[in-house]
Amino acid sequence: MAYLERAKTDAVRHVEIFFDPQGHTERGIAFETVLNGIDSALKAAETRLGITSRLIMCFLRHLSEEEAEATLDQALPHLDRIHGVGLDSSELGHPPAKFERVFARARELGLRVTAHAGEEGPPAYVREALDLLKVERIDHGNRALEDPALVHRLARDGMTLTVCPLSNLRLCVIGRIEDSPVRRMLDLGLKVTVNADDPAYFGGYINDNFRAVAAALDLSADQLVALAKNSFTGSFLPEAEIARHLSAIDEAARG
Repeated sequence: MAYLERAKTDAVRHVEIFFDPQGHTERGIAFETVLNGIDSALKAAETRLGITSRLIMCFLRHLSEEEAEATLDQALPHLDRIHGVGLDSSELGHPPAKFERVFARARELGLRVTAHAGEEGPPAYVREALDLLKVERIDHGNRALEDPALVHRLARDGMTLTVCPLSNLRLCVIGRIEDSPVRRMLDLGLKVTVNADDPAYFGGYINDNFRAVAAALDLSADQLVALAKNSFTGSFLPEAEIARHLSAIDEAARG
């Protein structure tokens, strides 16, 4: 709830939050306890703060696919409150291919799918996320820029990339904020978004990230509007709700 209240001060209208149940269940906390706590805050935020949400359950990639399957089993009675699955934690040495079967099962259950790929891992991990996991969104994706053919594919398909500039800096994915790939991605026609990655831990809520790249990369007003719009067109919201948010961005931009 503290995160959601902080997001409200940055004029956030919609959040798509990752949670890692395995980080809790492996220390004896019930899956339902984790989910109920987060879900209660999300529902309260919609009522009190006007912030809508989607909840994405991530599998920890340093653990096995069998453990991910067990986590999906635990989620089955609660799919009315879980909208998608993702893949996070230590990327190197744990390629998307490791989780091909559990992602196929999640898709069959009607869950939306996304995955961290190409933050530390090579462009090949981005390709695996697309081809094997069949993701609808790539989280981070920085290293996709090393592969021109992959860049062309991502641009052609309108694949959303959720870049986290200040987290990238803290984790030494980039050496300086000026090295953030956000502007280059825009210039290449990629559907890039600006996001906050574990902001209480790494530092940098959503507007901190926007301000950092706006200044360091000399982004224009039109580019900032494009980034904001991409965050909605790349969301898991219904088309009608996306259109409403895009109109609000246009109205704010005119102001």
